[in-house]
Amino acid sequence: MSRFWSSLVHTLTPYVAGEQPVLPDLIKLNTNENPYGPSPRALAAIAAETTEALRLYPDPTAYRLREAIAKSHGLDANHVFVGNGSDEVLAHVFQALLKHDKPLLFPDVTYSFFPTYCRLYTIDFRAVPLDDTMAVRIADYRQACGAIILPNPNAPTGTALPLAEIEALLADHPDQVVVVDEAYVDFGAQSAIPLVARFPNLLVTQTFSKSRGLAGLRVGFAVGQPALIEALHRVKDSFNSYPLDRLAIAGAVAAWEDRAWFEDKRGRIVATRERLSVALRALQFEVLPSAANFLFARHAVLPGAQVAAELRNRAILVRHFPKPRIDDYLRISIGTDEECETLLSGLADVIASLKG
Repeated sequence: MSRFWSSLVHTLTPYVAGEQPVLPDLIKLNTNENPYGPSPRALAAIAAETTEALRLYPDPTAYRLREAIAKSHGLDANHVFVGNGSDEVLAHVFQALLKHDKPLLFPDVTYSFFPTYCRLYTIDFRAVPLDDTMAVRIADYRQACGAIILPNPNAPTGTALPLAEIEALLADHPDQVVVVDEAYVDFGAQSAIPLVARFPNLLVTQTFSKSRGLAGLRVGFAVGQPALIEALHRVKDSFNSYPLDRLAIAGAVAAWEDRAWFEDKRGRIVATRERLSVALRALQFEVLPSAANFLFARHAVLPGAQVAAELRNRAILVRHFPKPRIDDYLRISIGTDEECETLLSGLADVIASLKG
């Protein structure tokens, strides 16, 4: 606390990112990073961009990247907005599109940055409870609201809605913006981007951090009809005209265009996820169905916080959320097969020691 703070700062409860410790021989399965790293083509493009041209500002519109993303979806660049990670894109979305007289709706168990943005931008919101299976139920969103934001797949649960339900939600709310946050969509869900041409109220956000292995480069984007994208540009250009540097633009374009690398590594992560899910059930974990690069699971008898702490003592990190409804769950990022085997061995040891 400080007497120099503005009144707003006193009211904020900041988002808490996943732990990023420096520990020897760490198995890091707590922040949903890609275990295989970025495309070699992306690394080469970044290296090629490290010239004397770094003295010059980057393209403030990141047109090359916007065009590459748009072209792959049969759209043009004015349907795409890019930013410094999808978190920055979402921050602009909250400011530009989600503050209205009626409350913003999102799930009660979801990306914990959503209420943080609401407090920062003084947006009224209402958390809609997940059902008893920890899934989003579209019928619960048939209520008066100013706008809606849903992750699909949801985080931290990993459950996904079929495209038909997203379409029904959009049809139910023709006068409200519906934002679908697709940070994990590439691991098993259906993207809503094909609906953009038909629904002027739809905005879809994605990231290069997960399926493209570029969490350290910080690149995210949104796809929607030009009127929504213009609103984001107006906010961005009132905040920071150059959110993506030259290295980020070059690396992201190359990563986006390296489809073979993307398909191979995505397939490996999905296969490992399915094997890990089966193995966790054998250890008496309840595992929610996941369309993401993580699993959300709780042990039949052991508290989640205790299991997470014991794993950390063994240099294995998973994410625990000390929050209502999910306090006993662990969110486990999908690592390499070797990392997941180490996790399973550690869990077996933890379970034996805690039960013994």
